[in-house]
Amino acid sequence: MSKRTKTREAELEALQAALGAEHAAVYGYGVVGARIGTARQNDARSAYDAHRARRDELTRAVKDMGAAPRAASPAYMLPFPVTDTAAAIRFAAELEERVADVYSDLVRAGTGDRRRMAAGALREAAVRAVRWSGESVAFPGLAERAATPSATAPSPT
Repeated sequence: MSKRTKTREAELEALQAALGAEHAAVYGYGVVGARIGTARQNDARSAYDAHRARRDELTRAVKDMGAAPRAASPAYMLPFPVTDTAAAIRFAAELEERVADVYSDLVRAGTGDRRRMAAGALREAAVRAVRWSGESVAFPGLAERAATPSATAPSPT
């Protein structure tokens, strides 16, 4: 297998992983929106719309590479019960951190415009994570890796 083929396969796999994370984020923000409370409702709606747009962009990118985009799971297992506004805020921050994780992989595997898109998506997710949690890390998408076993949760059920 040539180096170019390996690079292309790595980029496609990173695109598919980012697509999976966006599917999970869209699902997750449905949960967040149901529990967030009125004060942060606009933030949740804005994030939901952003993740839907990224999901659609990634779907097109996978198709442009000649592959079939992975479908969303019918449901996802939440990492903890989201029963009130505080839990919804914590969940939204976690969603964004996990999305940033997979975009860091796409930055590494991507080339050209895809790498720029991934860097922009990583930045956006990191900013949203800070807005939700009030905390930041030096290198979004990298530092959190040591603390989380998977970058794609919530997990499909």
